[in-house]
Amino acid sequence: MGVVSLEGLEFFAYHGFYEEEQRIGNRYQIDIHITTDLSEAAQLDRLKSTVNYEILYKIVAAIMKEPSRLLENIGLKIINQVRTQFPDIEIVEVAVSKFNPPIGGVCTRAKVQLRG
Repeated sequence: MGVVSLEGLEFFAYHGFYEEEQRIGNRYQIDIHITTDLSEAAQLDRLKSTVNYEILYKIVAAIMKEPSRLLENIGLKIINQVRTQFPDIEIVEVAVSKFNPPIGGVCTRAKVQLRG
């Protein structure tokens, strides 16, 4: 087993519970970790034997263009799409962060983590 990760992916997107958030947008960060068998990729040195992180980025970027009200919904969409693209993986973990969330006080970011 091994883990393929992309960390600190940043996007400006139009998600949020409030209409104003969906209108003005905000910065978001995505971290994704995929647990899978990497032994074949390590032995054969072939890209097709692993989880291609270029494809992972494209999946996340496409989902970030689709407005969602909740961070949880973004995370679930990413997990579902990754599992569709790479059906043999063991675990997908996704963290979705929103910078400066509108909570009425100082907060660097709000974050949810999902595992599927």
